[in-house]
Amino acid sequence: MKLNKLWRKRALGVLAAGAMIGTLAACGNDSEDGNGDGGGGGAAGAPWILGTTDAVTSVDPAGSYDFGSWNIQYNIFQQLMTVPANGTDPVPDAADCAYDDPQTITCTLKDGLTFSNGDELTSSDVLFSFQRNIEIADPNGSSVLLGSISNGDEKNPGLADGAIETPDDSTVVFHLNQPDQTFMQILTSATTSIVDEETFPADDKLADDDTENMIGSGSFVLSQYKAGEQAVFEANESYTGDKTPQSSQVFVQYFNDAAPLKTAVESGQVDIAWRTLSPTDLNSIEENGKAEVIRGNGSEFRYWVWQFSTEAGKNKAIRQSVAQLIDRQAISDNAYDGSVTPAYSIVPPGFAGQKDSFKEKYGEPDVDAAKGILEAAGVKTPVKLKLGYPPEHYGPNTVDEANELADQLNSSGLFDVTVDDAAWEEYQTIYKEGAYDLFILGWYPDFLDADNYLSPFVRDGGFFANGYSNEKVNQLLDQEIGETDDAARAEQIGQLQDIVAEDVPLIPSWNGQNVAVANSAMEGVKDTLDPTYIFRFWMINKNG
Repeated sequence: MKLNKLWRKRALGVLAAGAMIGTLAACGNDSEDGNGDGGGGGAAGAPWILGTTDAVTSVDPAGSYDFGSWNIQYNIFQQLMTVPANGTDPVPDAADCAYDDPQTITCTLKDGLTFSNGDELTSSDVLFSFQRNIEIADPNGSSVLLGSISNGDEKNPGLADGAIETPDDSTVVFHLNQPDQTFMQILTSATTSIVDEETFPADDKLADDDTENMIGSGSFVLSQYKAGEQAVFEANESYTGDKTPQSSQVFVQYFNDAAPLKTAVESGQVDIAWRTLSPTDLNSIEENGKAEVIRGNGSEFRYWVWQFSTEAGKNKAIRQSVAQLIDRQAISDNAYDGSVTPAYSIVPPGFAGQKDSFKEKYGEPDVDAAKGILEAAGVKTPVKLKLGYPPEHYGPNTVDEANELADQLNSSGLFDVTVDDAAWEEYQTIYKEGAYDLFILGWYPDFLDADNYLSPFVRDGGFFANGYSNEKVNQLLDQEIGETDDAARAEQIGQLQDIVAEDVPLIPSWNGQNVAVANSAMEGVKDTLDPTYIFRFWMINKNG
């Protein structure tokens, strides 16, 4: 197969060269105006500009685990499966996949798939894409999501023996190392983007600006990229899937701060602003009417994590008393202009098995109840606490939330709270080292399943390494991830939320919407705003 692919690539290269000569000759006979199409397989919409403050870690799927990078990847690569806008269940993208049993998934690739350079997309490319992601194991990457097919060797990471079988060019069989009902959702994530094995290196990331080799089979082609400044996308003329581009060209302009992004969308320098304007900015835009604020369903989660290595953090009564005192509605009103929704569970509303366990256990904020918890445990008051937050990473309102929570705790007379901050790069290290008793973090889902708000948080300290561990929690996590009965799994997920409310390794704060700002010429923006936070360029069109 490999020789056939190489032969075809060379043959297509000769044909493409001939076609280019013909095209250039034809262009020489055209007027200077041309037809303004800009390519794109018939995409008729005018080019448009997206402005964002999201940074890009890596365009290569093997080197990123962030929205800025993933949203490039979703638009230039295909995944085996996909989640439709505002849907929840995976449907075919490059392939149709199904469970044969709880540990086996078989995927059949669609007929006639090609990359944007003309190379055939086969099962060999799929195997290559998964294998290189796991083996590169980039510290900024998301290969951790592929644990069900990994060998678990941190020093020499790779696929588990026999994890992926490719019996023919159109069939991929995944043999999971444990029953995993989330793996079908993982097949929709940018982590599993399919790259061309003829243009990507097997053992290293491709340079971001090497757009000639950044080859995918998705709706768009990345034609230009300059880090921190701009990315240019052209509609993929060879794309034949369901995600047909509505516009021939899309520009993404990167901003370092929300203030110039707000100015740009109000003045028409960008057509859409998405991630991230502050609630104050959004309210201002709505009031002046210079652009439309469009709100969609979201799954953003903000929460406070206890560090169990500190004296306060290891004390369950202290953790519970803070959970008893926190006034989430006041945080929403005073820190976010009422634009976020109080969260009473580690799992956001809308996911199977979700329940408001913190509300059931603690009810409304109650100073007397919090005092009783501390007195019963013999804790002397006021309890000294140090809260931590990163001032720039989650936007300008984070400091307001930190101060609001500190004020709530101090005004109870039960706590003596100080607030400190650190830039995100340092913050990620020092919160694990015990710099704070309680620190704030945010989360967006990797895939739409309740487990994605559970396993990364409460299994043996979670990704934030806070020192929490509960054997019953680990057992329930193992059970729910492999449970095929929906009702039984929902019950297990409910039990996990109740344990979290009892043990309080973290305190849910709020859930947020998916919000964009757009000018009146833009269509389709509302349709792509959903809990996946995939900004689907192919759905959006600019009139005029």
